[in-house]
Amino acid sequence: MVQGYCVKCKAKQEMKDAKAIKMKNGRDAVTGVCPKCGTKMFRIGKME
Repeated sequence: MVQGYCVKCKAKQEMKDAKAIKMKNGRDAVTGVCPKCGTKMFRIGKME
């Protein structure tokens, strides 16, 4: 699983339903959902 920072929980969490995406500028990113609170999470960089 991919870790990201949840702004609502203020802690690093494992992303649920993580998906690799491409941003408008061509960089790779990962988007998902926080398993504890359900807030959207975002991380710049490739999926590990």
